[in-house]
Amino acid sequence: MSEEDHQKVKALAGIVRPLRSVIHKTPDDHGMTEWRDVYFPSDDGTPLEGWYIPAKGGQSDKLVIFNHALPMCRSGFPGHLGEPWSGYDAVEIDFVLQMKHLTDAGYNVLAYDIRNHGNSSAANGGLSGIGRWEWRDCVGAKKYVDAHPELSGMRVGLYSQCMGGNSQYEAIYRRPGLFADVACMCSPMVVSMSAIFSAFSELQGISRYEELIDLELLKMGAFTADEMTPQLFAEGVTMPVLMIQVLEDAWTRNPEDAQKTFDLLGSQEKELVWIENTTRRFRDGYNYFGRHPEKVIPFFDAHMK
Repeated sequence: MSEEDHQKVKALAGIVRPLRSVIHKTPDDHGMTEWRDVYFPSDDGTPLEGWYIPAKGGQSDKLVIFNHALPMCRSGFPGHLGEPWSGYDAVEIDFVLQMKHLTDAGYNVLAYDIRNHGNSSAANGGLSGIGRWEWRDCVGAKKYVDAHPELSGMRVGLYSQCMGGNSQYEAIYRRPGLFADVACMCSPMVVSMSAIFSAFSELQGISRYEELIDLELLKMGAFTADEMTPQLFAEGVTMPVLMIQVLEDAWTRNPEDAQKTFDLLGSQEKELVWIENTTRRFRDGYNYFGRHPEKVIPFFDAHMK
């Protein structure tokens, strides 16, 4: 193996050491002024930070718990600000706009940064398990809601995407009773890391060294690629699910990976929406809800109103 290829292998494994995205927008930037900062512990005690944003016109009786992807944060992704974030993709991803769509439609929003992301605390040596540790944060968020004097009386839905979606699947699988009262989940961009590594290895011309990525992951103290997938826990998800995926995603193996996850869901009521005519996961996948609220909002309305 050349030194150049070895560096590529190590760089791919390094995806699980997430770059922290800055909070580049707040609810004020989209005219949501009655929000407040919130703080609560993960199920293992890791301190997490987030926002509570009430519905437009005043707090309602419906709450969406909103989380994010790697290497993003509750506000999205600041690739438009240049390095180091543009090394992933030089685009802005605006999750705050998506929260505005929800609040305009009558939903309160609880959004939080997952461990090792945004302003939440470090844990697990700064590594991401792509859900395998982060499920505890989803449990912490739901426990916070259930113990809160106001939020505990609200009907709850989930917006759980990519790593945050993987985390949510495992949280539901491990703690089904805690999530039994959740009305529904919108689940964009969940992904298996084996599919990510397979696609990137091919793009970088190192497919023959793909199994060495696992060695680098193990040397860091991380999980292997096959252990970092929502497919291990999808059968435990039985609530109505709306999954959103980029059909020809250049950074993963779709439609195969997403279709397999979707098929494994234990939900009787589920729908898979394919984003077509693009290969851009960051630009067009994560921004889909911001551009097309007409698909996501009716899903929540159907199950929460």
